[in-house]
Amino acid sequence: MSLSKPTKITTCLWFDGRASEAASHYITIFPNSRITHTTHYTATGQELHGQTPGSVQTVSFTLDGHAFVGLNGGPHFKFSEAVSFMIECNSQEQVDHYWERLGEGGDPAKQQCGWVADKFGLSWQVTPKVLFEYLSSEDKEAAGRAAGAMMGMRKLEIEGLKKAFEGKE
Repeated sequence: MSLSKPTKITTCLWFDGRASEAASHYITIFPNSRITHTTHYTATGQELHGQTPGSVQTVSFTLDGHAFVGLNGGPHFKFSEAVSFMIECNSQEQVDHYWERLGEGGDPAKQQCGWVADKFGLSWQVTPKVLFEYLSSEDKEAAGRAAGAMMGMRKLEIEGLKKAFEGKE
């Protein structure tokens, strides 16, 4: 049996009535982002979905080219840190932007080692690209120092990671 590749893989996020709000929020944070389509619940199947006919069912949106669908599925499921979205940043300016914007109204108790939980409960990892280079270095002592520095940070600071990696801290 030969499988052809899927035409597209889209991330579906389950919300409790806040999919439109979340999509509208996220597209203001990421460049090249937009809402692409919205569907609404009908009376058909209401005994199963329990939603008000005419209310938003799904919101399709893209965040810098990555496809998402926000589904207003009700209170049955919640986000957890077991799934997160990693944002690889080229500069401290990018780290600061995503950390601050995504963290607005989020849970400060879930902010450690570059992870930030947003106001919808979704987890993001705001990570400087250079951290991957440090952690995968053949110099295991330097890599360990960088990892230790990361563990002590909430928002990742490139300069602090660099100093730790170079043994200057």
